[in-house]
Amino acid sequence: MVANPTLPPELTERVLARIGFDRAPEPTLAGLSALYARWCANVPFDNLRKLIHVRAGNAGPLPGTTAEDYFNAWLQHGTGGTCWSGAGALQSLLTALGFDAVRAIGTMLVAPDLPPNHGSVRVTFDQAQYLVDTSILHGEPLRLEADAETRVAHPAWGVQCSRKEDRWHVQWRPLHKPDGFECRFERFDSHPAEYAEFYERTRGWGPFNYEVTARKNRNDSVIGLAFGHAVELRADGSVAREPVTHAERQRRLIEVMGYGEEIVRQLPEDVPTPPPPGSRTAGS
Repeated sequence: MVANPTLPPELTERVLARIGFDRAPEPTLAGLSALYARWCANVPFDNLRKLIHVRAGNAGPLPGTTAEDYFNAWLQHGTGGTCWSGAGALQSLLTALGFDAVRAIGTMLVAPDLPPNHGSVRVTFDQAQYLVDTSILHGEPLRLEADAETRVAHPAWGVQCSRKEDRWHVQWRPLHKPDGFECRFERFDSHPAEYAEFYERTRGWGPFNYEVTARKNRNDSVIGLAFGHAVELRADGSVAREPVTHAERQRRLIEVMGYGEEIVRQLPEDVPTPPPPGSRTAGS
């Protein structure tokens, strides 16, 4: 059982200072907007620590299972995490700052009939609800409206949200599929123990267990690595994509994306991601 997250005040202060705050933002929409924009520019979505952990056969808790572990590693190495760890950390930070923030459960619709596979965060102000996602990194809080389409209008990290079949669907652009697909949000009542269970299910097989993935907003672009390629979603809406070697991948992580050399040097070579166990192509 994972305890309800309470960030130590000293750690909260260190995190805020690293992303550029000299005092805690107020728990208002303006405060959330300022904090989330700085999160998207400074805290990446990535699988670096998870990749090192699972490829080494480490039986201990997956990296970032707790917010304290997530933030201490970020402060030391510049690493982020995948959705369960990133969303858990952001929700813990927002709660420590007085925001009404809850953990969300969603489904990345990369194929039909998938079970829930994504963690995110919703923040509420009176009756207004906003999504702040640590994987999609959409730059500003996304309003969730029951009867109107909403969007973040940006050529690189922009998203669209609409209500379909009683659930919100967010259209976004992953680095490996810049044409985009939807994330469907199932519910907004999760807790740390459930997140830890979802995260643990990815230990044996997960889309981030084999090849480096990293994503961060920089200036008006999205930069990163995905499935053996360096990718940039540019401010003019275009996409740059090129294959990278192991050595070039390491250089980009350190020199372009700002990761610590110590953690990058621990990364194993990429291996092709196999199909999920039980899928039609798993035995082929």
